[in-house]
Amino acid sequence: MYDISSRPTWDEYFMMLAKLTATRSTCLAFPVGAVIVKDRQVLSTGYNGSPSGSVHCTTQGFCYPDLSACNASKILPSRSVHAEANAIAQAAKHGISTGGASIYVTLEPCLSCLKIIISAGIREVYYETTFNTGDNIKVRDFLLKDSSIELIPILVSEATAKRSAAFLLNPTSVETFS
Repeated sequence: MYDISSRPTWDEYFMMLAKLTATRSTCLAFPVGAVIVKDRQVLSTGYNGSPSGSVHCTTQGFCYPDLSACNASKILPSRSVHAEANAIAQAAKHGISTGGASIYVTLEPCLSCLKIIISAGIREVYYETTFNTGDNIKVRDFLLKDSSIELIPILVSEATAKRSAAFLLNPTSVETFS
């Protein structure tokens, strides 16, 4: 028998979609997924990886020659287009407005992505893992205050994650008996 109390909340549902989207990442440093949602409808998804048409870091086994991952250098910029930017670009490519939407992302947006999110008219950012530290927190907080965007940490409950894993590992569209 299906237990309705075990359904994920909407926030858990969309965060799980972001986590599933992250499985498509081609970045060696941080697999990140993003889902843009408006009125409980998915508008767009994105994951981080090399620009479209470029060889993937996961394919070649490195980001740059002699550099195992982009975060291993303080000088060279990341090759990855970030998940948030990819989700916004996908929406734009298909003529989908992100004004007034929310974004669910597995990693707190960097400052560059936060500025893109602000410019895209997204109003709420739900994230799983903290990213910004030190002076970046001051800049982030200034950007948030100036834009009225909400930054909301969220975790998927263990019970929801376990139940969802069972759905991924087993056929779901079969009749079950208690």
